[in-house]
Amino acid sequence: MTNKLMDADEVAAYLGKKKNWVYGEWKRQGLPFVKIGQQLRCRPEKLNEWIDSQEAA
Repeated sequence: MTNKLMDADEVAAYLGKKKNWVYGEWKRQGLPFVKIGQQLRCRPEKLNEWIDSQEAA
């Protein structure tokens, strides 16, 4: 079983956004990051759930 956590660079690349945007969304508590020490990490499945929740009705 693989539980790879994505870092901010990987999330930015996945979303096609800049790293600064990713950090901004985390600070606004938009993106589902966990902080491990000084680093942010994101579970891919949580990121996909967040993406799904952003779809306009």
